[in-house]
Amino acid sequence: MKDIFQEGDLLTTEVIVSENDVAEFNGKIIHPVYSTFALGRDAEWACRQFVLQMKEDDEEGVGTFLTVQHHSPAKVKDHVTFEAVVESIQGNEIICHYTAKVNDRLIADGKQGQKILKKTKIQLLFGTL
Repeated sequence: MKDIFQEGDLLTTEVIVSENDVAEFNGKIIHPVYSTFALGRDAEWACRQFVLQMKEDDEEGVGTFLTVQHHSPAKVKDHVTFEAVVESIQGNEIICHYTAKVNDRLIADGKQGQKILKKTKIQLLFGTL
């Protein structure tokens, strides 16, 4: 694992909300806005950007938790900016805080954790399931 980030480091990613990102269950659209589920997926991706740069070729990241506090809706075609900030790095675990905004309006925030493990260890762990 590369030691290249520290607490407070920030990475930004952007997403454009699509029709596939709306709140839908069993083929029925509940609300035509960015779903909490899709927002969580994109928040994980935003935080994963740190792991992609930190991991060695024989390593991979594994998510350990995700929180989503959904504050405000985003509509289809809105541009959402995710800012992921390193909250802590302890051993092989990185914890990030993120915000998601449309322009200056906060739509969500939360935390996400990942551990960086050897791919062989992951295969062993998943193989026992």
